Amino acid sequence: MFHHVCRHVPFRSLVSVGFCRVPRSTSPVVLSNVWRRNTCDQRSGDVKPKTGVLLLNLGGPEKVEDVHDFLLRLFSDRDLIQLPAQRILAPRIAKRRTPKIAEKYEEIGGGSPLRKWTDRQGELMVKLLDDMSPETAPHKHYAGFRYAKPLTEEAIEQMEKDGVSRAVAFTQYPQYSCSTTGSSVNAIFRHVTKHPSSMRWSLIDRWPTHPGLIKTFASLIREELGNFPKDRQDDVVILFSAHSLPMKRVNRGDTYPLEVSATVQRVMEELQFSHPYRLVWQSKVGPLPWLGPQTEDAIKGLSKLGQKNLLLVPIAFTSDHIETLHELDIEYGHDLAKKCGIENIRRCQSLNDHPAFIQAIADIVCDHLKSPLPCSTQFLLRCPMCDSQVCASSRDFFKSQIVT
Repeated sequence: MFHHVCRHVPFRSLVSVGFCRVPRSTSPVVLSNVWRRNTCDQRSGDVKPKTGVLLLNLGGPEKVEDVHDFLLRLFSDRDLIQLPAQRILAPRIAKRRTPKIAEKYEEIGGGSPLRKWTDRQGELMVKLLDDMSPETAPHKHYAGFRYAKPLTEEAIEQMEKDGVSRAVAFTQYPQYSCSTTGSSVNAIFRHVTKHPSSMRWSLIDRWPTHPGLIKTFASLIREELGNFPKDRQDDVVILFSAHSLPMKRVNRGDTYPLEVSATVQRVMEELQFSHPYRLVWQSKVGPLPWLGPQTEDAIKGLSKLGQKNLLLVPIAFTSDHIETLHELDIEYGHDLAKKCGIENIRRCQSLNDHPAFIQAIADIVCDHLKSPLPCSTQFLLRCPMCDSQVCASSRDFFKSQIVT
């Protein structure tokens, strides 16, 4: 018997065929009343920050009326997607897709909670950093989004106004891709080239196997496995789901698939390979070949093979947003699972403000601040088939930074 689950629950509520989740006490809905929405006012007092940590992410429209501008920026970004006559096509595509995407945001509460989670993570992280690294304190976090407010460029301007002397660009994508972290890094380079300042820059460009990240994922997976019916817990198949990537980019040499696979491997080692698992890929757009198998196809295929108990793990996302709250929870966890006859399907909690995750990102920044390197050696190596001059220039920029 399928349990009915309301499809209009705001923000985080697992859409489960077998049974419903009791929301965590720290859900975005509860916390949104107390979280400060302006990253510029996130710390009390007027103490000038010495170190600014710029948290890089895609961003998401906070309100439904922001969807069009979000999509326009997204489809205009040639680091993410390259279209013929892009200046003409991008506005047309954004206009055409806005109603459908806006409807999805309505279904998860009227907007993306990504900014709230980013500010929450940043606030908790810098509190730890002030104690862990007093020589670089005070620290202040800034959200820098590519396609939603506050934009990366706006965040950099605020850092300059605040008098930040050491700027750390910290990607919130654990696994590097030219389409995500690479796009944000290029945006930083373009801005600082046009608007030079005295800030010294460094970059945390990837952290796919950091022990704190791995342990947090493993802990959340164990917790979710315990929420399956006791007589089905040993039968669960774990599906690690990550945003897919066009094969054109993969064949160019993007390291993203390798790094996502490394995260999955380390997590399963931490779990001592307790359950069978697969790495699957979601959010494919358009007719061209993308990394597969697609999450949707994997759910259908496993159901046909008699696998009726599935755990979805968003392995490449650090915070809840539309791809967890709508695509995984509603489209796959409710609609598709019901159609395929899945008995129990659950989605592992996102990292959000889990204490172990907050400690992990604080550790990452603290270690980085003590390092003489401005970025990883891996970042300095361009994709073998890269033909982007801005990618070359952005690497030269970070390589030239003196951080000690």
